[in-house]
Amino acid sequence: MILPKVRDPRFITIRRGGVLTDADHRLLAEWAADCAEHVLPLFEAAQPDDARPRRAIELARAWVGGEVTMTEARTSAGHANAAARDLSGAPRYAAYAAAQAVAVAHVAAHELGAAAYAIRAVQAAAPTGESEAAGRRECWWQHAQLPAAIRELVLDDQRLRNDICWSVFEC
Repeated sequence: MILPKVRDPRFITIRRGGVLTDADHRLLAEWAADCAEHVLPLFEAAQPDDARPRRAIELARAWVGGEVTMTEARTSAGHANAAARDLSGAPRYAAYAAAQAVAVAHVAAHELGAAAYAIRAVQAAAPTGESEAAGRRECWWQHAQLPAAIRELVLDDQRLRNDICWSVFEC
């Protein structure tokens, strides 16, 4: 479970009673898509003929651009999760990262799921004894991609939810 039991109003849009602006919601989705896309080759190396996770990332970006509805984007999360179902390790986590990224259109707090699964994918792909260092490098890479407008929000969210995200944000 990567979502908190109590929803943080900073990740609920203004129109639904929270404080998240549409602009920041879209930045969260774009950043989540970046995180997922960074590890997508780990999935595609194992499943070169399965486009579902790539399609999910594409639909996340299309949602950001106003080209598809939230419902269209959210539906592809299920397809990316299905692509992960029969896999294990890095390919599975990479597909989950894609699913989480596109789910940000529906629930902004999924942004951390995309990042956490991407880190887990890199850790799983690392040679024996190097997973922690690989995870830290991925975490640093993710931090470097954060737009200034959402940087503190995401970093605070990582501090608050690190324990339910397998402690992967200790970089």
